[in-house]
Amino acid sequence: MRKNILLIGGSYGIGLEVVKQLSTKYDIYVASRTVGDLDGIDAKHIQFDVLRDDISKMSIPDELHGFAFCPGSITLKPLKMMDIDNFREDMEINFFSMVKVVKGIMSKMTENSSMVFFSTVAVGSGMPFHTSVAAAKGAIEGFALSLAAEYAPRVRVNVIAPSLVDTPLAGRLLNNDKKKTMMAERHPLKRVGVAKDIAHMTAFLLDSDNSWITGQVFAVDGGMSRLNTNP
Repeated sequence: MRKNILLIGGSYGIGLEVVKQLSTKYDIYVASRTVGDLDGIDAKHIQFDVLRDDISKMSIPDELHGFAFCPGSITLKPLKMMDIDNFREDMEINFFSMVKVVKGIMSKMTENSSMVFFSTVAVGSGMPFHTSVAAAKGAIEGFALSLAAEYAPRVRVNVIAPSLVDTPLAGRLLNNDKKKTMMAERHPLKRVGVAKDIAHMTAFLLDSDNSWITGQVFAVDGGMSRLNTNP
């Protein structure tokens, strides 16, 4: 019997690439607001609004062998231009909605199952104008590491911390060639990420063959967090 993987968000961007990479090996369930680009891909779509719906009331399998939470935001503003509601909104979509889903599905996670969450390079590398999103993603990292300790050895929990990735979410930051070139030059590998870069690591961590990894935050960021090639 094939194993089950649930993705929250998976009809676009990184989540969609994860579905493409794993659908031949696993039964994939995608819970998202829209079908998006899932047409023609072997995955079951579940109509789900992460901010409003209760995942425990959705039609998902009784056993889950893998789980990834893909929704997020990119809020880049000076602190002086933000109010407390901006921080609440980022926490709601990135963190609180994630916790609600995790609590709703945790009892379904099987022995040697895997959970993957997404942070940002800005948590470990201070960057201006990232106060809100870095705070929300930092909460994810702390939550995930504690969860990994609490549920070891039954469930593996890891985090991926990307730099800027060319997806619909980042569209306004990469909407012309000048911006793309400028962003690429900031990275030691001289390009921005693409969805497949992050999806490859996600698929690796979800795969039950890679069962000796837990409690880690993986920087998949073109070298941004560790290398300074523009002194």
